[in-house]
Amino acid sequence: MQIAANGRQDSIQIKPLTASIGASVCGVDLANLSDNEFNVIQQSLFDRCMLTFPGQNIDNKGLLTFSKLWGEIMVTPMLTYLEGTPGVLEVQNRGKALTPTEYWHPDSAYLERPPVISIMAAQQLPDAGGDTMFCNQYLAYDALSEGMKSMLEGVRGKFTAAIMAKRTGHEGDVPYEYHPVIRTHPETGRKALFISGPDTVPSLENMSEADSRPLLDYLYGLCPKPDRSYRHQWKSGDVVMWDNRCSMHYAVHDHGDSVRIMHRVTIAGEKPA
Repeated sequence: MQIAANGRQDSIQIKPLTASIGASVCGVDLANLSDNEFNVIQQSLFDRCMLTFPGQNIDNKGLLTFSKLWGEIMVTPMLTYLEGTPGVLEVQNRGKALTPTEYWHPDSAYLERPPVISIMAAQQLPDAGGDTMFCNQYLAYDALSEGMKSMLEGVRGKFTAAIMAKRTGHEGDVPYEYHPVIRTHPETGRKALFISGPDTVPSLENMSEADSRPLLDYLYGLCPKPDRSYRHQWKSGDVVMWDNRCSMHYAVHDHGDSVRIMHRVTIAGEKPA
């Protein structure tokens, strides 16, 4: 599509990645967006849950400029950010045993206000592997029976930082928050299944882990279906962003000890409701 904005002729192309999730956005410079370009990208994110921007080769200054358009840049406890660039987290390959993200999850859901949007820019990639998968949580909710939807209204899960605490050597109590397992997106009004793996959502509120586990396993198993997922094969210069309110992601660790470096920024938002 062609968009005129701010006295210049903009050219932005939006192409779906699959029928169910994701779109590729080309013809833009993320560090220098017009108002109309940002509006189109914002609506595309709300429609498609996650977006890719190939060939950006964006530096940290540009990454922060783009990120600030989306809201408050947040700093997550227990993580160490790049010196001189507050809000930019360098994600490195620390080996399969120490990876905290090789399971389906939304980012940092153990916080009172989890990140609503995550933005990641490729810095150095392995020769093979290191993909990231995404799934559409609107469609996971839609797959529930009407009786299950009704039963889950108001039910909250216990979201913990157990995996992150283990990886970072955190001492003391493990942070956690209770959030609804059916989340309503404040921008789209659509309902999504808000869930995570068994180590990070061990139980439902006012229920034991033993009582909770069968239902949580069933809900978690609904999410990563092939027909509502997308697997991103990273290329040099890629920027990828996703909406944690309606998607989950999975960082595949199939690249051994090869160097894989990403820079990530997360945007704070509302408490899940």
